[in-house]
Amino acid sequence: QVQLVESGGGLVQAGDSLRLSCAASGFVFSRYAMGWFRQAPGKEREFVGCISWTGRNTYYADSVKGRFIISRDNAKNTVVLQMNSLKPDDTAVYYCGTDRDPFGAAMRRNGMDYWGKGTLVTVSS
Repeated sequence: QVQLVESGGGLVQAGDSLRLSCAASGFVFSRYAMGWFRQAPGKEREFVGCISWTGRNTYYADSVKGRFIISRDNAKNTVVLQMNSLKPDDTAVYYCGTDRDPFGAAMRRNGMDYWGKGTLVTVSS
């Protein structure tokens, strides 16, 4: 049974940093790209970024490029989203998951096959 559990969300102020983690189980984590999406209140879910199966390749949405960093630990089946210089516009529920592709090449367009339940990040101004 696939399980993806996000943690680390909370309330922070603009300019702060926050680190989200995602613990995965039930599939061969090291074979697949992992991604993060987010959904702000009243808005559609949007791609944040993804990391390839080896961790060598990362891709980010323009809105977070230069501020967010995705990393992974295949030995621990975890993926991390380090968020820096947070803005109120970053307020959203953040979801981790995978599209079961080694590079996540279509993840931005097609979404993910497996999703976690999400963790809420609130950035106050």
